[in-house]
Amino acid sequence: MKIGITCYPTYGGSGVLATELGKLLAKRGHEVHFITSALPYRLHVQFEERVFFHEVEMDKYPLLEYSPYDLALAAKMREIFLSEKLDLLHVHYALPHAISAFLAAKMIEPAIMPVVTTLHGTDITIVGQKKSFYDITRLGINQSTIVTAVSEYLTKEAEDIFIPEKPIRTIHNFVDLQLFKKKKKSSRRCSFATENQIVYTHISNFRKVKRIPDVVKIFSRIVQDVDGILLMVGEGPLLSDARQLVESLGISDKVKFLGKQEDVVSIFSMSDIFLFPSETESFGLAALEAMACEVPVIASRSGGIPEVVNCGETGFLSETGDVTAMAINGIKLGKNSDLRLKMGKAGRKRAKQYFGPDKIIPLYEKVYQEAVELAHNCNQ
Repeated sequence: MKIGITCYPTYGGSGVLATELGKLLAKRGHEVHFITSALPYRLHVQFEERVFFHEVEMDKYPLLEYSPYDLALAAKMREIFLSEKLDLLHVHYALPHAISAFLAAKMIEPAIMPVVTTLHGTDITIVGQKKSFYDITRLGINQSTIVTAVSEYLTKEAEDIFIPEKPIRTIHNFVDLQLFKKKKKSSRRCSFATENQIVYTHISNFRKVKRIPDVVKIFSRIVQDVDGILLMVGEGPLLSDARQLVESLGISDKVKFLGKQEDVVSIFSMSDIFLFPSETESFGLAALEAMACEVPVIASRSGGIPEVVNCGETGFLSETGDVTAMAINGIKLGKNSDLRLKMGKAGRKRAKQYFGPDKIIPLYEKVYQEAVELAHNCNQ
């Protein structure tokens, strides 16, 4: 098939999922065309056969204070769909991508443009619920040929909030098990920790929902009983607050801020425990990536995380904001190397059993085929 994919070309989970999906579809013989504002960062690494990139170019007009990206995207979708003879579009996020696809489809009538929309989280739980965006988000969902969501939690949220005209399908996120696997012990770990120190890690975009202060507070309690360090990976609005909190708690010598890192596999490979106390997560892709690299996870029992992390087997879950419980679990894991090893192996096994590409990619292929058939049948 010839598949068009539109996503945010950034470090967020939706962009990562969409990019990795496109690369794996291409390896399975499909032709994939990314239609985005910039080259998705996961495509920077190497040339991929049967993967093409089409940049949405923005022109500035004196009368427009803000450039209408959603309209430019719609025009580009139409252009590429026709010129490349695509079979369908797969858009990630309802706003603005599903709406842009809806406009593109209207511009090519009576030709048929099947659209698969995947919901990832904030498009439903935050942006879409705002009064000014609710109706247009619902329109994007209802006008899509098929809609999927990345967890059972998000599927239920979307159906409860938007009452769509057709059921939403759940297709979980996946992890590339060939890429995300524990590397052999690296000398890079020695630059951060001594041989006997426990390496705790947090990776995120440092937004409020990630509960960054909780990460620091959990670790500050852990190091009262465990000789450890904390690697804080990422950037975002709460980065400076995190630095100030670390300093005020007197643990600056034990916390390393690494900024954005593309090679997170190497970071997971030098990590012993992953701290993930988010307010909520539509899925929890970072937790899955940690598990694939055999790192046990300490996380919140919220959103889609319990669908990923099996409490007591691949890590520990606690109620959101329960810093004490998470610290206790962090100490327990920090002091027990056998338990860390056991949970790490179980995490890798769970990732392979339920979230490997061989399990997830065929589900998308089936949805694509069904979307094409549905769109053509509806047009007859």
